[in-house]
Amino acid sequence: MVVGNEVNIEADEENVVPEREPRRGFLELVCVPINCLKMLSSETHWSFVFGVMVVYGLSQGLGGAFYRVGTEYYMKDVQKVQPSEAEIYSGVTSIPWVVKPLWGLLTDVVPIVGYRRRPYFILAGLLGIIPMLFLSLHSKLHLVPAVLSLTAGSAGVAIADVTVDACVAQNSNIRPSLAADMQSLCALSSATGALIGFSMSGLLVDLIGPKGVFGLLTIPFGLVFIVGTMLHESHVPNVSFKQVNQKFLDAGKSMWTTLKCPEVWRPCLYMYLSLAVSLDIREGMFYWVTDSKGGPSFSQETFGMIMAVGSVGSILGALLYQYSLKDHPFRDLLFWTQLLFGLSGMLDLVLVLRLNLKLGLPDFLFVVVDASVSHMIGRLKWMPLLVLSSRLCPPGIEGTFFALLMSIDNIGLLSSSWGGGLLLHLVRVTRTQFDNFWLAILIRNLLRITPLGILFLVPRCDPNSAILPGQILSTKEDNLVIENGNIELASLVNNVDDR
Repeated sequence: MVVGNEVNIEADEENVVPEREPRRGFLELVCVPINCLKMLSSETHWSFVFGVMVVYGLSQGLGGAFYRVGTEYYMKDVQKVQPSEAEIYSGVTSIPWVVKPLWGLLTDVVPIVGYRRRPYFILAGLLGIIPMLFLSLHSKLHLVPAVLSLTAGSAGVAIADVTVDACVAQNSNIRPSLAADMQSLCALSSATGALIGFSMSGLLVDLIGPKGVFGLLTIPFGLVFIVGTMLHESHVPNVSFKQVNQKFLDAGKSMWTTLKCPEVWRPCLYMYLSLAVSLDIREGMFYWVTDSKGGPSFSQETFGMIMAVGSVGSILGALLYQYSLKDHPFRDLLFWTQLLFGLSGMLDLVLVLRLNLKLGLPDFLFVVVDASVSHMIGRLKWMPLLVLSSRLCPPGIEGTFFALLMSIDNIGLLSSSWGGGLLLHLVRVTRTQFDNFWLAILIRNLLRITPLGILFLVPRCDPNSAILPGQILSTKEDNLVIENGNIELASLVNNVDDR
């Protein structure tokens, strides 16, 4: 009898084990990002992780999705501009990102009321809340003040972004082994927020219109304002104008000294050229898929869902980089991502030439695959550039120099946007005329591959290796321009206690 019971128990256990294994695997999968957040919180500070998730996830991710879809429909349906003009205005609204070094320099060396970080978060929130309310409440707004309002909102996001970037660059220098993990946190937060935002944006545009979406954008900007009120940092008393002026001069000299190094200016040149020659013609594609008689004529909800699928591709790209590619040499990884980036553009050509229908693939299915693949490859291409930028920042001016590197990237994106607008104009793509749009796509795809010829500008080293020369690192460590205080986001309880 005992033996029989033992046999039955063993049989029962054999039946139970296969049911538990999938559950354990699922729990482990769910726990991976949680464990990553715990690790970063313990190695850096919980407030750093929280700040990244607020700015990247809610302001840039969720808010950025609302901003993009709302702006595209606002320009198309309310202001009724041409695709080439919309591309130019898109570049204008990105100008605040081009002057990121100015915001970085201000946050690093110009304290306001004795604080270096709090006032700039508050300023960023106000710069977003006021123009978004203006756009949402004004019934018949002229194009010029509309573009200026959108540019002001973009400035608010840029100022908040540069403050968090300073923390990321500073922690990357202190803990080089975590540089890729920090950039992955930024990318995943942004992509997750964008996924939620794009999933809702199309429906919201259909229900309340693009101006109503601008009104909703006051919420993430308000959260940025709240972050400014929660920020806990050391007070800097009695900062004279001479001190501020001297710090400006010292920071400028330090930046110039670093930029003159071949180890720095060569990757910077590659980053600019690789972005500038990849012409941006997405406004033409947006007009074609939503308003062309010969195109799919997608609704607002469908367009929003397609953008949401693209965000899923971005998340997959960030995860793939984090768990498989983050330790690969920069040059090798950029070669394959740049090549795939050019080839993925051919999917747009297949769609515009309607070859997908001849192959029996419906428009929605093909565009979903196109969006997910393109966004995933785009994220894989962008991630090593971000990590490389963080590794080029000298100690003491991390925020300012990282902002300078991002400004170079944004100048490349601005050149790409304006170049794409010029290309759409030259091939005569309008709101209703898309006969030569395929030619614009083909030219863009060919230009995307040209950066392969200048990959020699990028170092072969991996993200864990030192890139800056030893003399620059030692000089900056001995003569810090910025005081690297422990920046943290204090809880409301701590604020009450401080009072």
